[in-house]
Amino acid sequence: MSLADLTLAEASAAIRDRRVSPTELVEDVLTRIDEVEPRLHAYVSVDAERARAEATALGQIRSPLHGIPMGLKDLIDVAGTATTASSQVRAGHRAEKDSTVAARLKAAGAVLLGKTHTHEFAYGLTTPQTHNARNPSRVAGGSSGGSAVAVAAGAATFALGTDTGGSIRVPAALNGVVGLKPTYGLIPRNGVTSLSWSLDHVGPITRTVEDAALVLSVLIGQSIPTREDLTGLRVGIPGNYYFDRIDPVVEAAVREAIDHLAELGAELVDVEIPMTRYLQATHWGLMVPEATAYHERSLRAVPDQYAADVRVLLEAGELMSAGDYLRAQRARTLMREEWTRLFEKIDVLAAPTVPMTAVPAGQETITWSDGTVEAVSDAYVRLSAPANITGAPALTLPIGDDPDGMPIGLQLIARPHGEPVLLRTGHALERTRLTVTR
Repeated sequence: MSLADLTLAEASAAIRDRRVSPTELVEDVLTRIDEVEPRLHAYVSVDAERARAEATALGQIRSPLHGIPMGLKDLIDVAGTATTASSQVRAGHRAEKDSTVAARLKAAGAVLLGKTHTHEFAYGLTTPQTHNARNPSRVAGGSSGGSAVAVAAGAATFALGTDTGGSIRVPAALNGVVGLKPTYGLIPRNGVTSLSWSLDHVGPITRTVEDAALVLSVLIGQSIPTREDLTGLRVGIPGNYYFDRIDPVVEAAVREAIDHLAELGAELVDVEIPMTRYLQATHWGLMVPEATAYHERSLRAVPDQYAADVRVLLEAGELMSAGDYLRAQRARTLMREEWTRLFEKIDVLAAPTVPMTAVPAGQETITWSDGTVEAVSDAYVRLSAPANITGAPALTLPIGDDPDGMPIGLQLIARPHGEPVLLRTGHALERTRLTVTR
């Protein structure tokens, strides 16, 4: 096995035990980047010399991330490097200081490889310039597509992404890796380019749930233990919304994974998801005007430098009234109250991450069995956006493949600040080597 294929936990142990040096690990991952970048395009930029220098300069082991090569989504500032948001609008921009997350990772000894592609300004669910790690003819997912593809391809041991409506979880699910959207506000966003400030989250993309716990521990300065016993855990099974308009293969895999949770000692509890008819309208009602407000000056100064799909959305935000925005805020308040009541009955909600696996690049719509035609981007965001609206932590982990070999993701959601139970549940599935192959 190449060092580039090690999990973070495996690589960390190898460095700690002096079986591998940070320079050896970084060099192997840089070699992998050279091999896969021509067909995957996960990175906006790679600074190999900087990565080598950082690895060489490391001294005493500081944390489990010591010497671990990482990618950062190109919304995250690193002093002296460009933060382009994968957009011509930001061409030539250089950050003056580190974002809080970059500073914490650097202090922990993580080694920066480069910046990973995002759907322009994180305003999309496909990251069109990046190709799926499993099958380059399929979409990578977005907006943190570059981060997910880099991790899946061994071109980074871990990466950070951002998540406004599913932008960590969607690409993680489509590329067969783990993605964690923490509780809103748990990880500081200072120095991270915003899409929608009341919905944005920063979180890790990794190969395993154990790795996600290690990265989160460093980012919040608090150890997150994982264990396998699920006895007494109450797992909510939604009777509505999450299994509506979903690929039967995805549904079968997710339900089999849920049954496996019961075999591990969890209690399955049937629940109804509240206020589902308002979920998508509330998400868009919050995101669109906030994104337009953030881009107001540049949209007027250099409108032609935005990609067409992003520009249309930003211009649409100019048509939304203050009343519409306030109604969306009110709806979110009510939803948070209802979801608080929901989590009085359960500890974790288990559901699909996305309703279908990665579609061919360029496909714009999907037709469901009931005749409903849905935009691909709307389908991908539909099951992930509720956790952004409520601010609840959510995790996706791979549970198998469809007949075309494309990954299927299981989504777990917990109450705010419920990361320990979320990671415990995902880790139990992971450690028992659950495999669902279709």
